[in-house]
Amino acid sequence: MAHTGRAFYTGVFEHALDDKNRLTIPSAWRWPHAEEDIFLATPHPKGYVAVLPPDEVEKLRAKISQTALTDTDAQDALAAFFAQTLSFTFDKQGRFGVSGDLVKHADIDDTALLVGRGNLFLIYSPARWAKVKQRTAGDNLGDMMRRIGL
Repeated sequence: MAHTGRAFYTGVFEHALDDKNRLTIPSAWRWPHAEEDIFLATPHPKGYVAVLPPDEVEKLRAKISQTALTDTDAQDALAAFFAQTLSFTFDKQGRFGVSGDLVKHADIDDTALLVGRGNLFLIYSPARWAKVKQRTAGDNLGDMMRRIGL
């Protein structure tokens, strides 16, 4: 059953990986989604995992559907991207299984931070998130916000 409303991912939530490498999506982020909604988790070059919720998955699907099959560079890039991307749904408790490759990419041991980024969310190791917080502390955050026009 589809839910109405749009998710807006804000805040930072600390969750432990369970013995099956599952993480729990915060309940504040789950309410607009049905269990059958498809999310994508993909490694980001900066060492975290970006999670695209259903709305963003649909935008991506529309964009890639316009890619010509004869564009071999685009086809190779898409194949490489999706080869390392995890498609998932969550269970009744809001859990989803994180692949070992994604856990390794993000340098997560047993604890992960789920960080809201508005239209999507990110999964960080505590150590890597601490570096982001240090880089964006104080006036640096204001300068960065001005630079991106917010």
